[in-house]
Amino acid sequence: MFRQHCLNQNPKSWHALASYSLLVFLLFSQSWPSIMADEKVADHTWQDAFEVLGISWNPDGTLHREIQIPMVNATPTLTDPNNSPLALSADIQLSPESKAYVRLYIPVTPPATTKLPLIIYLHGGDFVLYSASTVIFHEFCNNIASQFPAVVVSVEYRLAPENRLPAAYDDALTAIFWVKNQALGIGSRDPWLYYADFSKVFLLGSSAGANIVYHTALRTLDFDLSPIKIRGILLNQPFFGGEIRTPSELRLIDDPYVPLYVCDVLWTLALPHGANRDHEFCNPIAGGSYLGRVSRLPRVFAKADEGDPLSDRTTQLVELLSKNKVSVVYQYNQGGFHGIELQNTTAAQSLYDAMKSFVNSTGVTDDEVSLYLATLFTLTVRFNEMWKNELLDISFIAI
Repeated sequence: MFRQHCLNQNPKSWHALASYSLLVFLLFSQSWPSIMADEKVADHTWQDAFEVLGISWNPDGTLHREIQIPMVNATPTLTDPNNSPLALSADIQLSPESKAYVRLYIPVTPPATTKLPLIIYLHGGDFVLYSASTVIFHEFCNNIASQFPAVVVSVEYRLAPENRLPAAYDDALTAIFWVKNQALGIGSRDPWLYYADFSKVFLLGSSAGANIVYHTALRTLDFDLSPIKIRGILLNQPFFGGEIRTPSELRLIDDPYVPLYVCDVLWTLALPHGANRDHEFCNPIAGGSYLGRVSRLPRVFAKADEGDPLSDRTTQLVELLSKNKVSVVYQYNQGGFHGIELQNTTAAQSLYDAMKSFVNSTGVTDDEVSLYLATLFTLTVRFNEMWKNELLDISFIAI
């Protein structure tokens, strides 16, 4: 009786209560998967993550890192004519006061009359592991130098937690300034850099390296880098995160390559003390000091794989770039997994081809654009003819 009387006295109260209840239900239902994910992550300890990563604490608070993937020396000369490397490489110390260095790559037989694009590469390893000399990244750069062809500058950057972000961004920027000085002829230019076209510089990174590339590209906007010109950035499976879990993170919470609980520990090790995963270094969508500069970025190539828990983060970044009128080429592959190009030669070749196409099509002249469009039109007509005649067997088309 009392409830009915109250409703009769204020007929709008029932509607307000119902609306409020529905809102609470919707908010809770949306957050429930993330809450459950956090509980599942909490089932794992730091020790579990450390065992997966092959790391442990030293008494002084630094990390002991097991060498699970070997490191290799540079190959500056052809020592065995019967076993020629894909490319030549040499380590260059950036400063006599520090241990900072880059590993420089050129094709075994660089062209005599044509300058090559210059690729500045940042390796993966979740900010915590590996080196420019780690064999998988060394071979990755060998292939880029050989196949594009290109001059490659692979950056050795400081690792966390001994050097938390933004230390790696600072090291990447230092390498870019070194390239600028090489272009200006300050000091003595390395002979291999005479093969480089300093007006066609690209920043390329994989996983954590792609995160470094993105943030470093934003930082370069503060500086006059002439005579070098950064024409584009390439983000291969970039390592980003956030407090609110994405559908791909929830779907692949126990992924064998980048499980969510390991990612959380890595972010705790890499981010500044006291920061959570919505810090701009981890979640570029959340805001931060550089968000207003996104529209000034050069052309972007981004690649993600459906089987990678981080894929939704890449899609979110691509959406942000597109909203800010940045030219983006986005390759989203079905299947796959994080780091697939390091284990699967077919996937690796597909990535090399896509990146090479991006580099070669960036900054082309009007005549070259016309030629490209004419070629594309011819291929489209041929495609349609094959489709009509049922001569084309298509199992997957990546967009």
